[in-house]
Formats: sequence, structure tokens, C-alpha cells
Amino acid sequence: MATRFGSDRRFLLLQGPHGPFFDRLGRGLRAAGAQVWRAGFNRGDRAFWPDGAHFVPVTCPPGDWPGTCAGLLDRLAITDIVLYGDTRPLHAQAIAAARDRGIRVHIFEEGYLRPYWVTYERDGANGHSRLMDLSIPEIAARLRGEGPPAAEAPAHWGDMREHIFYGALYHGLVMAPSRRFRHFQPHRGLPVRAEFALYLRRLALLPAHAAARFAATRAIRRGGFPYHLVLLQLAHDASLRHHGPFATQEEFLALCIEGFAAGAPAHHHLVFKAHPLEDGRSPLPRTIRRLARAQGLAARVHYVPGGKLAPLLDGARTAVTVNSTAGQQALWRGVPLRAFGRAVYGKPELVSDQPLPEFFASPHRPDPAAYRIFRRFLLETSQVPGGFYSRRGRDQLMRQVVDMMLAPAAPYEITPLPAAAAAQHLRLAV
Repeated sequence: MATRFGSDRRFLLLQGPHGPFFDRLGRGLRAAGAQVWRAGFNRGDRAFWPDGAHFVPVTCPPGDWPGTCAGLLDRLAITDIVLYGDTRPLHAQAIAAARDRGIRVHIFEEGYLRPYWVTYERDGANGHSRLMDLSIPEIAARLRGEGPPAAEAPAHWGDMREHIFYGALYHGLVMAPSRRFRHFQPHRGLPVRAEFALYLRRLALLPAHAAARFAATRAIRRGGFPYHLVLLQLAHDASLRHHGPFATQEEFLALCIEGFAAGAPAHHHLVFKAHPLEDGRSPLPRTIRRLARAQGLAARVHYVPGGKLAPLLDGARTAVTVNSTAGQQALWRGVPLRAFGRAVYGKPELVSDQPLPEFFASPHRPDPAAYRIFRRFLLETSQVPGGFYSRRGRDQLMRQVVDMMLAPAAPYEITPLPAAAAAQHLRLAV
């Protein structure tokens, strides 16, 4: 009798994206022959994991989690752990325990090429990704064949309503009183009740925000002025907090406005584009207006509350960010990009390192051939078509992701081609 594909694997899933994706993933892994458990830290985790027999409630205080995690890995003889993001304290401590035991670490993240892909990596994501150590020539040496066709740059976030709905539902469940999970502490700064209120507010204000976005975008596109675009991230974004150089988002806003005042031509404008999931916990419009007035730029600085990025990027002279994945949409269009944090696309061929006044005055453009190589490599390796939040997105994601997780090699573990073949890839990309 043939051995089942994943019969020797024992998976422990920790915290995942809001919604049913981790349950769907667990069922897929079991269908391949693996054994699967879910560690749950609150009522939201429990509600999205129907299999009570394989649910492990974590009820200890946060300070006891490292020892509890180590005991859990040993008791269940875990071979693989799975988590969403690698920076929240619970996950960082679990990763350390797993590495001490030689356990594989599988990490899911929002797609580096959003919104029609998700990211699957091992050991680390974003600023901890193995991509950080690969140069463009090394990436070219790992390309295989023709690769998939280069897809168009996405114009919108994706399953926005589902994303917000599951966020509100999850935080509503976590907020409900629970003696069992009374020690749970969220990894973000706000209390769960405040998070829940923000999600509900975001849902209620979707039509108003859409109208404001439309009006702001139209005014900029019809303004007849050259403009530079700042791609904002959420103030609690893990990449911003853990892989960026700024203590607060306001520091970044001030740097952008001061650099623009010092270097941009007098007829240029500066546009701040909010993240699509911006929920108002940071007073962005008020802060931007105050900083702009201080530099005498009130009439030349604009704020757009989320929405589609493509209409703004298509007319932008440059783009500036900390390390947003939206930077890749700028690179796809050949828009000069200045990034201040650690980003997987932060290669010298792609991202300028000029001081901001110089960048706004005379920006260095990205190397289009280098970006085509980088993008193709992502599509061949870690970017999986699909999404976490809609049923259609999960269906598409599950067609590939279980096989990727059971494969012996991690996405970027590809034997490099000989130097001559790698050079040929570089020449073909030009």
C-alpha cells in the first residue's frame, strides 16, 4: 500500500488571518495524511476552528507562553508550526522554540504582490525573509524556464469587505467575557473593545469613505500639477514597527513634508495616500495639515483616504514609503521609489537611496530589467494566487499551498544556475 504523502508530518497552527482560512488549511493538510492541531489563545481562535478534538486552548499568562509552547511542541511531537506573521510576541517566541528543536516554520503573510496573491515563506517574512539576503544577480541565477507571464499591477486591495467583516467578527468574539482565556493580551496597543469599535466604524463608513476618496482623487487628477505620492501604512503595521527606522508614523510624515519643502520644485504637489484599511486610530488628516502649514505648504499637500492606488500612481512623478508592499506597484510602472525601511524589494537596482530633497528634485529611476527579474522570481516561488478572506480566494489558494508546505524545499531554495546561464537571464530581461 502506498504511503500517504504527508503521513509523517505533525502540524501545529498558531494564530492565522481573521476568518476560516486556517480551518480550511488544516483540513487540506489532513487530507494529505498529516496530523494537525490548532493552538487557540482566545474565543475568536476557537470559533474559527470547528474541530474541538484538535484544538489546544492556551490559557496561561503571556509570561508562561515560552515554556508552555516548548512543552506543547514536545508532547505532540510537532514537526511543523504554521503562523500568520512572524513578529507578534506569541509567534516570535514559538519560532525560537521551534528552531531550537529543528521544527519547520511556515509563515503566511499578505502578498508581496497584492491583492491577487498571498505570501508563503519559511523561517521569516518581510524584513526577516530570505529574500533580504539575495541580490538581483543571485535571484536571476535561480530563475527557471520562461516563468509565468508577468501579471498586470493590481489596482485595488482585493476582498476588502470580507477582510473588514471577519476582523469585526473576530474582535467581537475576543471581546466577549471568557474566564478560560482571561489572560489573553492582543499584540496591538489598543484594547480589544477599541479594535472592535474601529472595525464596526469602518464598516459603517464605507460609503462615506468611498465618496471622499473619489472626490480627493478626482481633484488631484484634474489639478494639472505634477505630484509626488507617499504610500502610507497602518500605524500598527508589523513591517512599519519592526522593520522601519521611525518610532512613530508622525516622524515619517514630517520627514516627507520637510524633504518636499527643501527639494521639490515650487509648482509640484505632495499627495499622502492612506492604507486601504486605515481605520482612524491615527489622526492622519489633521497631522498632515498641521505639518504642511508649518512648512508653508498647506495648498500643495493633499490627503487621499485609501481606495485604489493605480489612478494616483499612473500620474505620479515619484513614490515614497517606509516599506509598504504597494512600493512594488510603483516599481512595476517604473516610478522612482524611495523606501526607508527594510523591504524585500529594497535592492539598489530598484530603490533610490537619495536624501529626500535630492530625490524630489531629481530622482533616480528603477532598473526595469532588474524589476522584471525580481517580480518573476516572486511569482515562481513565494506568491500564491488566491486570498485569505473570500471563499473564492481560499479555493484558489488551496490548489497549491498544501503541496508547497509538504515539499522538502522552501520556496527560495533553488540551486543556482551556472554563471553563464544566470547572465543570459539578465540579458534577456533587458
